[in-house]
Amino acid sequence: MQKITPFLWFDGEAEEAMKFYTSVFQNSKIGRVTRYGEAGPGPKGTVMSATFQLDGQEFMALNGGPQFKFTEAISFFVNCETQEEVDELWEKLSEGGKKERCGWLKDKYGLSWQIVPSALGQMLQDKDAGKRARVMKALLQMTKIDIRGLKQAYEQG
Repeated sequence: MQKITPFLWFDGEAEEAMKFYTSVFQNSKIGRVTRYGEAGPGPKGTVMSATFQLDGQEFMALNGGPQFKFTEAISFFVNCETQEEVDELWEKLSEGGKKERCGWLKDKYGLSWQIVPSALGQMLQDKDAGKRARVMKALLQMTKIDIRGLKQAYEQG
């Protein structure tokens, strides 16, 4: 088990969310699942807590009730190598959720994700301030990040 594990609080959707997330990411699986019994406090037989992996990263989930909601203060940054990977994850994770600017989205459970091509980080670390500025300007115009659009901005000038 890894030393630090993200712990996600759901309001009755932990099992559904785990199944959804493990279907989206390769190298993913559901691990240990603990269900509520007669004593509750959740409905008997429903998931109380569980572990799952997304692309080898361990997560924990809890059906804790309606007290707490996800906010943009915490998001999961997904580093993508190709536009096809960006496109696939963007469409799957945003379905039933909300597409936001600069590669951010909220999934149908309210969890925030950043779907970002690794090329963006490389461009934003270029020594040429003009290139960095053009890439940032292009990025700020995007919802889903388009590698080709970033490269065009990068290569101008």
